[in-house]
Amino acid sequence: MISRLLVANRGEIACRVFRTCRDLGVSTVAVYSDADAGALHVREADAAVRLPGAAPSETYLRGDLIVRAALAAGADAVHPGYGFLSENADFARAVIDAGLVWIGPPPAAIEAMASKTRAKELLGIVPLDPDRVTEADLPVLVKAAAGGGGRGMRVVRELASLAEEWESASAEAASAFGDGEVFVEPYVEDGRHVEVQLLCDAHGTVWALGTRDCSLQRRHQKVIEEAPAPGLPAALEASLLDTAVRAAKAVGYVGAGTVEFLVADGRAHFLEMNTRLQVEHPVTEEVYGVDLVALQLSVAEGGKLPPETPAPRGHAIEARLYAEDPARGWAPQTGALRLFDVPEGVRLDTGYASGDAIGVHYDSMIAKLTVHAATRDGAVRKLARALERTRIHGPVTNRDLLVASLRHPEYTTVEALDTGFYDRNLPALTTAPGGGDLAAVAAALAAASARRGRFGGGWRNLRSQDETRTYGGTGGGPDGGPDGDHEVRYRPARDGGYEVTAPEGVRVVAAAPDRVSLETAGVVRHFDVTAYEEGTVHVGGHRLTARPRFTDPREQTAPGSLLAPMPGTVVRVADGLAVGDRVTAGQPLLWLEAMKMEHRVTAPASGTLTALHAAPGRQVEVGALLAVVQTEERPEAQS
Repeated sequence: MISRLLVANRGEIACRVFRTCRDLGVSTVAVYSDADAGALHVREADAAVRLPGAAPSETYLRGDLIVRAALAAGADAVHPGYGFLSENADFARAVIDAGLVWIGPPPAAIEAMASKTRAKELLGIVPLDPDRVTEADLPVLVKAAAGGGGRGMRVVRELASLAEEWESASAEAASAFGDGEVFVEPYVEDGRHVEVQLLCDAHGTVWALGTRDCSLQRRHQKVIEEAPAPGLPAALEASLLDTAVRAAKAVGYVGAGTVEFLVADGRAHFLEMNTRLQVEHPVTEEVYGVDLVALQLSVAEGGKLPPETPAPRGHAIEARLYAEDPARGWAPQTGALRLFDVPEGVRLDTGYASGDAIGVHYDSMIAKLTVHAATRDGAVRKLARALERTRIHGPVTNRDLLVASLRHPEYTTVEALDTGFYDRNLPALTTAPGGGDLAAVAAALAAASARRGRFGGGWRNLRSQDETRTYGGTGGGPDGGPDGDHEVRYRPARDGGYEVTAPEGVRVVAAAPDRVSLETAGVVRHFDVTAYEEGTVHVGGHRLTARPRFTDPREQTAPGSLLAPMPGTVVRVADGLAVGDRVTAGQPLLWLEAMKMEHRVTAPASGTLTALHAAPGRQVEVGALLAVVQTEERPEAQS
């Protein structure tokens, strides 16, 4: 019987496994990198072992260090979580060889299915030969053979870019999974991503716990998932379940696993089998009323599953809350998570708490929010409202995008539920939510109230000119975010309150440093306001940035300057690139790695490279000058 379990992972999944262990009376051990020394999963474990370093390759991908940590801490079992070494057969063998219980499938089953190339061969599917790909084969997908989570994947639409994308996908896969093997397969445009959750014991029982739809994705990473997958024809759903069960039985599978498909034109295309617990497993747990981690431990101890699969009930939806800016190419964000508060009635899976820092080394996911309801419509409404009411102060997040996605007619009606959802709808979905002007008024009056409380002041017989405050919009970026800047003008009133002169039509009901009530068109609205010293102000769901009254000329940058869009590490510079080279608009110049993803930095226009400050291995902060491209002057037309 398992008494002490080490989780060979970090963040949200480690905290989730620890939660079940507490319920079962199993003590827990965490491992942590130097970057994670103060992380929530370390604080929640009964014991923790340091893995010196920060990069995944030095820490969470070092199976030898993790096995040594388990033995040193007196653990008798290891749970791999997902990502990192969760689908590494050699790591599973090392755990078993050390006399520890492995919470996962047999190493032989991992080898058969964890490599996507070998899994396809097992099912008679042959990947494309990269040396024989032609224009007729396009588009194709370059894909990592190991791991998951959208890393090491590149869509290729032009034959000339295949070699470059192959190299980029391989580098990203090696960084994320310790395995740079990639392959090429046909890319199915805008299909539905549907998967089947499996749970198998060592006595021949196989549960197929229904379907999940994970079609809403960005960069091949899932954003919103639900169970069961809505709108599937009964015959197709039965076929998916049957194929998944046959795949599990073919390799003698034991434990939790997922078989993934791409559904298009009424047909299912096998993608892969993930030989681990999936990130989106909470929706299945909510629908089937099970604890998959508890069942994983029971199966690893030799327990038998009941012969009948549990009956499903209702509908569950999960949204992944990321520290990223969807309006700026999904750029990951970092910084202090000042406040994180989720309303009651929502399942929260997270590796962060208020006061924690979101760094550059790992995935940008902050949390998963999951709800369950009797119907899909009820679950959609419940989750959208819960996200609206979630208070999250700190880096820019995708929260507004999640709310808009859940309320989009293509999603609510399952009209076009497919992986192309964000390609079609992103501009509309990243339009700033309404109310930015009122939020800015509330921010300005809260600041004025705070100053009045500190220094006194009020209405005077001799009216002075209006006070003016300007705030950048919801995105919080240097250009004010998707809703631009908001200028507020106000003055003290005779009654001790304030009069707002711009925007027009706003009456101040009450104003305090942390709460402001405003009336417009006969409707009173209340705003909770929290201001932070660096100039960020959170007003309800709005994130505003206070603008300085005067611009510091030192903050101006030369035209053509390429600034780091995020903190990260320069991993590559284009071959042979040097100062003085001519470059063309859109030409890749260098690659940054941030939060385990590679981000390409391209020339903003055609011209001459006049400065290059980036070098492989250099760590940069957001806004750091990477290079300068002096654009070409167009000659004036001759008269």
